[in-house]
Amino acid sequence: MDIQFEGKRVLVTGAARGIGRAICEAFAADGAAVLATDVNLAELELLQQYTIAKRGGSIVTARLDVTDEDSIARLVEKQGADFDIFVHVAGGVLGQKRQPVENVPAADWDSIYDVNVRGAFMVARAVVPAMKASGAGKMVFISSGAGLGVSLTGIQAYASAKAALISLARQLAHELGPFGINVNAVAPGFLRTSPDYERQWASYGEEGQQAMLEQIPLRRIGLPDDISNAVLFLASPFANWITGQTLSVSGGPVS
Repeated sequence: MDIQFEGKRVLVTGAARGIGRAICEAFAADGAAVLATDVNLAELELLQQYTIAKRGGSIVTARLDVTDEDSIARLVEKQGADFDIFVHVAGGVLGQKRQPVENVPAADWDSIYDVNVRGAFMVARAVVPAMKASGAGKMVFISSGAGLGVSLTGIQAYASAKAALISLARQLAHELGPFGINVNAVAPGFLRTSPDYERQWASYGEEGQQAMLEQIPLRRIGLPDDISNAVLFLASPFANWITGQTLSVSGGPVS
């Protein structure tokens, strides 16, 4: 299966590190013109500097705060909105930690929803008109295993937001399917892709880490490339008859 994206424009949010970075690198290596966006400009510069684009691919970086309508409007005004593919990676737990539900400030809940769900909605809203005009488009939202079950983080807003992202993908798939637009989600298992998740991994200790691995059929935690491979498949012509689905990429069902 030779997946190629020559002549395709791809917008990726949350692109500076981890899963987002791997997705940008993979698209560029397969010929796409990638617009990599994040609020972390320093790491975006490293992404652009070290990515090896092939088949005519390229990476351009831009600051984008997905929670800010003005930021999205400025991006569209400068870069255009005619993207063939949109991948929403921006999200995560935003440095928050587990605490009893009665102690969770409403602002903490809102901040996680703003990036994970509201951001996906607002950027999708911005790119849909051009996709409708072209009669084709692909969207992939990065959810989480937490959206399919119970979050290991224990953070209520994170689990709920990732489930909401799956529902949003399914709803948009029904709405946009008649226009030739596919919308799907990917639900990664645990990856050590940010300082938040490194702290979570360290908190388990050696015995807890081994216990986690023994629950995963493939006996390892995920790598960013595992997720980028799934995203590129869903964004490719090989997935033209797949929409409204959530692909779990987690090393197998946890026992």
